[in-house]
Amino acid sequence: MPAHLAVAASRSPRAISTASRYMPIDLLCGADAAMQHLIARGKRFIDRGLPVLILGETGTGKEYLARALHSYSQRRARAMVAINCASIPEHLIESELFGYARGAFSGALPGGMKGRVQQADGGTLFLDEIGDMPLALQTRLLRVLSEREVTPLGSSAPVPVDVQLICATHQDLPELVAQGRFREDLYYRIAVGVLRLPPLRERTDFTTVLARMLADELQELDEPGELGDAVDTARLIAPDALAALARHRWPGNLRQLKTTVRYACAVMSGPRVELRDLPAELLTGNIAGSRPVQPPSEAPEAAPLHAARPDCTPDSAPLSERERVLHALTASRWNISAAARTLGVCRASLYRKLKQLRIPHMRDCASELVVLHGASA
Repeated sequence: MPAHLAVAASRSPRAISTASRYMPIDLLCGADAAMQHLIARGKRFIDRGLPVLILGETGTGKEYLARALHSYSQRRARAMVAINCASIPEHLIESELFGYARGAFSGALPGGMKGRVQQADGGTLFLDEIGDMPLALQTRLLRVLSEREVTPLGSSAPVPVDVQLICATHQDLPELVAQGRFREDLYYRIAVGVLRLPPLRERTDFTTVLARMLADELQELDEPGELGDAVDTARLIAPDALAALARHRWPGNLRQLKTTVRYACAVMSGPRVELRDLPAELLTGNIAGSRPVQPPSEAPEAAPLHAARPDCTPDSAPLSERERVLHALTASRWNISAAARTLGVCRASLYRKLKQLRIPHMRDCASELVVLHGASA
C-alpha cells in the first residue's frame, strides 16, 4: 500500500491533531502579496493594542486570523474568548457577554456566572459576526469599551476588565450604520485597525493554499503549518484535478475548499487526488460559481482570456449574490442544508441571507427562477 494511503487509512477523526488547526501568523499569508501586507499591518495593530476589525466574505478565515493575532500578541499566555454574535439567541447574548450575579433571574446559577468579557480579562475578546449584535447590546458594549469595566446583570458593582478586542464580520458595517442597524459611535470605536481579508478567488497563492490543505489532511507535514510551496504538489494531486479546482470561483472561500479537500481525501483510491475524486457537483457545474469540467481530450489548447474568471463569459455578466444563492438552492432542490454546504456557510447564515435578499419559499419563487434561468440561457 502506498505510504499516502497507509497514513490515510490508519488515521481516525480523533487522530488528527488540533495543534495544526491554527498556524503561526507568518504562515497565514503564503506567497500572496496582499496577505503579506495584511499580516504585517495586523501585527503592528496588535503591538499597539488597537481594537482590530477583520472584514471579509464568509469562509475567508476571519477566526483563523484572529487566533493567529492572539497567539502573536503579548497576551498569548492568557485566554482568547470567542463569541459568535449570530449564533446565540438575542435573549441570552447579554448574559453570555456580561455575566450575571446570584439571583439575577429565574433559572440563574446559584453562584452567578462570569460573562465572556470577564473571562477574557488580560487576554483577547473575539466578537465574531458583530454586525448581528442587537442594538441594545451595542450600547452596553460601547460602555464597556469606554469605561473598561463591566457590570454583570443583577449587580450594581462594576468589575474592571482589560481585553484586546478583535471583531469580525462579513457585513458592510457603514451600510448598517446608514440603515440605523449599527451604532455609529460603536463602529468608530471598533474600526481602528481594519483588516480586509481577500476572497480566495483573488489570492495569487491558490496552489500553495491547496497543497497545504492536502498535506495537512493526509498528514504529510512533518511540522504543522509547513509552507505549501515546500510540498510536492504533483505528488498530492493530479494536474487535471488541480486545474479544475483552480477554475472554481469558491464562493465559500477557504471553508468550502477545505470541505472539498476533506471529501477528496476520503474517497481517493490512489496515491494522489484525481479528477474523479472531486465532488460530482463541482465537476458538473452544479455548485454555485463553478462550470462543468471538460475531459482532457475535449479541453481547448488555449483558454480565452475571459476563462480566467469562471463567473464571466462573453455573453454574461458576473453572477450577483442573489443569483448565486438561487443557483445553489435550485441545484439542491431547495434543500437548505445542501445549499448551505454548496455556498460554504452554515444553515443559520443561509436563512439570514434569504431574509436579507428577500428570497421567499420555493412555492413563491416561480417568477424568480424563470427570470434567473432566462438570463443565464
